[in-house]
Amino acid sequence: MAPELIITLSDDEREKLAAIRDRHSKAYMRERASAILKIAEGQSGREVAREGLLKERRPDTVYEWVHRWEAEGVEGLRIRDGRGRKPAFFPEYTDEKDARQALLLIIRRDPHTLGYERARWRLQDIMGHCDWLQLETGAGLHRLLKRLSISYKQGRHYIHSPDPYYEDKRSLMALSLLRAQYAPERYVFLFQDEMTFYHVPSLAKAYEAQGHCQARAQLPYDYERQSRVVGALNAMTGQVHYRQQNKIGVAELGDFYHETCATYPGVEVIFIAQDNAPFHFHPDLLARLQPQHFRWPLSVPASWPTDPSPRAIHDDLPICLLQLPTYASWLNPIEKLWRWLKQDVLHMHRIPDQWPILRHQVNCFLDRFSQGSPDLLHYVGLLPD
Repeated sequence: MAPELIITLSDDEREKLAAIRDRHSKAYMRERASAILKIAEGQSGREVAREGLLKERRPDTVYEWVHRWEAEGVEGLRIRDGRGRKPAFFPEYTDEKDARQALLLIIRRDPHTLGYERARWRLQDIMGHCDWLQLETGAGLHRLLKRLSISYKQGRHYIHSPDPYYEDKRSLMALSLLRAQYAPERYVFLFQDEMTFYHVPSLAKAYEAQGHCQARAQLPYDYERQSRVVGALNAMTGQVHYRQQNKIGVAELGDFYHETCATYPGVEVIFIAQDNAPFHFHPDLLARLQPQHFRWPLSVPASWPTDPSPRAIHDDLPICLLQLPTYASWLNPIEKLWRWLKQDVLHMHRIPDQWPILRHQVNCFLDRFSQGSPDLLHYVGLLPD
């Protein structure tokens, strides 16, 4: 048992400790100053440790505070660097960011693949698998997950690309993107896509009086009209090159590629990431480009010829086509540019019978990005916060 201590304080030391007890910003400093003052007033260390502090303490802990005060004064009461309770994920991980990422990698996996015969993770399963966690109870893990911003929440449906080459295609895109980032004078990286819009306004939310009234989207009096837009978004600058026509087919896309190369003269390679629409890989279109070396199978009709037709144009354009994974539109940021266009121009528009004006408004919207735009890069997720 720790022996009792008697401590004598000068008036100056009492005032200093009282000021720490009453006004210090750190709770542990207020607690330690209070303990020393109580012992100086005649209370035993065991009595002080048992009640009157932030929580019940071991007498040896209180005595250590006293010894450190006598040896170093106020500085002896502070927690030294490297001291204090280690986090529950130490020493496997030294900061919360790494520990959080490690836990997310586990809970996002199917428990069956790690030997647990159930569809969802339980706290005890996580503790059992992550033997590096310095925890003994589910309640302790629950508190840790809350601190790491991981919670038990409602799920939602989603569709993931069924492409067996999903990760390989993503890796090739990432490598090409790095080339454009570090050598922009040699490489350009573009995200390319097509969209269709109609002169019929698309329905969306809009302001209107409460009650039975609803915002109205007027229908046109004549037949339905449509227009196609093909666009390419520069992943480094936010510059948008586009073409709007009634039809975007093999010939129109080939001309668009020619215009794109004229926009970036002198570069060695223009990487174009695009989806797997069959006409993207038509032999007559590929004939206009430098030789392509596709690493993965193409989804094209079996009836198509393998060689270009006699009327095909051979331009040897410095373009390298990159295949996006199948059904993975979230990997093509230009899709968010189309969303912005719909929100600002096409949803609930008021000119269904003024088709030329509507097409002009679409052009005006896209022209805003003809010289590049950091705001667009931020909107589509290519420029971090």
